[in-house]
Amino acid sequence: MGPDPHLKWIVSGMVFTQLLACYLVKDLSWKWIFFWAYAFGGCINHSLTLAIHDISHNVAFGNKQAKWNRWFAVFANLPIGIPYSASFKKYHIDHHRYLGGDSLDVDIPTDFEGWFFCTPLRKLLWLILQPLFYSLRPLYVNPKAITQMEILNALVQFSIDLIIYYLWGLKPVIYLIAGTILCLGFHPISGHFIAEHYMFLKGYETYSYYGPLNWLTFNVGYHMEHHDFPSIPGCRLPMVKKIAAEYYDNLPHHQSWIRVLWDFVFDDTLGPYSRVKRLCKLAKES
Repeated sequence: MGPDPHLKWIVSGMVFTQLLACYLVKDLSWKWIFFWAYAFGGCINHSLTLAIHDISHNVAFGNKQAKWNRWFAVFANLPIGIPYSASFKKYHIDHHRYLGGDSLDVDIPTDFEGWFFCTPLRKLLWLILQPLFYSLRPLYVNPKAITQMEILNALVQFSIDLIIYYLWGLKPVIYLIAGTILCLGFHPISGHFIAEHYMFLKGYETYSYYGPLNWLTFNVGYHMEHHDFPSIPGCRLPMVKKIAAEYYDNLPHHQSWIRVLWDFVFDDTLGPYSRVKRLCKLAKES
């Protein structure tokens, strides 16, 4: 456990790469804006959302520097184009504390999602619209008061968006936001949303993935290990698996996030209802 000394430099490089990309795409035609948003920029933005996931566990600067972690998450948020980091932090702790908790874990699809998105075509549509459901579901399932950090996150984010628009026009702003929406939807990296907690086998509600896309996603594929030890940064989760191989090697895991998406769409036994849902007692806030 402890902070990852390299995380801040990797994330900073990704943020500045996207700012450079904003300059480079400002004169491209719209078709190329969306192409590069999906093929390049969105991959970086999706990776940054997973960096924010790691940062929400205070692994950038350690637990003693919680404010530094919160503000660094706001910095990592900049290329995403939409304020995200502060709200994610607020709800993600509940995902760990009350995994699958009814009305507590907003990662659980609503009854409407499970009922309506039940055919291959509708499940495909649901995957495309995942960013929308992930954004709106918390407001319906478990609404919480807006925090000061969320307001500051939004002010910083929209200020940067306006500066980019003033310097280089509308296309770079669309490039950032479109990349985020497209690559959090139907995209190979987005397979992790389904792979992590959907019940592909009865009796198992959390799965790991040990394939090459972990290199782009801060090892979010090591998800069983992460839920066992959320304070260990992603870069060290392969070490956890190696040290405790007898606990992880025989557990079912995924080989491919693309295969996960394919199976989710075309397997009639899988859908938004394929989650463990439980009643949880509220823990006392310290």
